[in-house]
Amino acid sequence: MTATGITGLVIILINVAVSYKGLTDHVFFDNYKFEVDRILKYKEYRRLITSGFLHVSWMHLILNMLSLYLFSSFMGNLGWLSFLIIYMSSLIGGDLLALFIHRQHGDYSSVGASGAVCGIIFASIALFPGMKILLFGVLPLPGWAYGLLYIGYSMYGIRSKRDNIGHEAHLGGALIGMVIAVVLEPVAFANNYITILLITVPVIVFIYLIVANPQAMRLGSYYHHAPSTYFDIDDQYNEERANKQNELDRLLDKIGKSGIDSLSRKERQRLDELSR
Repeated sequence: MTATGITGLVIILINVAVSYKGLTDHVFFDNYKFEVDRILKYKEYRRLITSGFLHVSWMHLILNMLSLYLFSSFMGNLGWLSFLIIYMSSLIGGDLLALFIHRQHGDYSSVGASGAVCGIIFASIALFPGMKILLFGVLPLPGWAYGLLYIGYSMYGIRSKRDNIGHEAHLGGALIGMVIAVVLEPVAFANNYITILLITVPVIVFIYLIVANPQAMRLGSYYHHAPSTYFDIDDQYNEERANKQNELDRLLDKIGKSGIDSLSRKERQRLDELSR
């Protein structure tokens, strides 16, 4: 196994270990997930990194790690350090774009390695645009075509707000991964500049429009509705947290009206759990 392969395996093992801890310990999960208010108001910048190693389910984890494993083989020529730089930079870059877009939505939260994995995928496309990628596991597409379809889908997802997938992190991670791959391997741009420009220019223009005029991009009320039950990268716990807050408010209201002694033993235990 190459040094790059070993690095990829170590990253996968870290993801598995951290995700297992998060899936079995909600306090741990809440302390390290991406959450806008915790990052901007309380300066918990570690969440920009730690959230990328948490997942909302085993299926979420498996899909991300399988994608990482499959595409890491294309990165062997760059070396393990370049692979690690692309992975971590894409993770942080994707989260920074999500943080900017959702800076007014304090309760927005997300987890997952998808931004980092997108960085590895699009770095691979920059280096090998003719590589074959199976769309939906059955339809073979050249890498450049897959890249164009993916960024188009991501930009549509950000604008339409029709789902709770973390398109921002995907798009940011993809752009960072492709750009850094070209910086580390300049010959890739000389050989594949058409593909690279076709993918990066629309993304850069789209991000510029978001920065220059977010209202025109219909981003003003993003994610104020209740999230669905499963996310690709986004945290499915917004709805659960809202339910917990409602339950806590009900118990506190009962205490306010009738005193602490009005709570049953079960309600007191629940109050203790919700107050942690």
